[in-house]
Amino acid sequence: MGFFESVLASEPDQLDALLALGNLYSKYRLHEKGLEVDKRLVRMHPREPLYYYNLACSHSLLGQIDTAFDALTQALQLGYDKFEQLKADPDLENLKKDCRYESLLKEHHPTPERENG
Repeated sequence: MGFFESVLASEPDQLDALLALGNLYSKYRLHEKGLEVDKRLVRMHPREPLYYYNLACSHSLLGQIDTAFDALTQALQLGYDKFEQLKADPDLENLKKDCRYESLLKEHHPTPERENG
């Protein structure tokens, strides 16, 4: 972690270092630090759905449910489409307990019956 943090000290927008550091923070359950990395990535690349997805995960892990839903909604609106990963991701467990979760999935990932009906 120290290496990537030092890279970012001299090159704050170094994408590879940010991504690596975000992964390490997540791996070691440093969720607040991971959240800050996710926020930076979203500011740098506001059209990248994966960064909003990761932001949603960080907010969820910290119990920030409303902001997690906002970020997940943005990810889906921007085209995030890995629904099997989304459904299986333990980082989103806090969202899955909320009735908004199923509604959000239905809105952005219609079932075949809904598409044909």
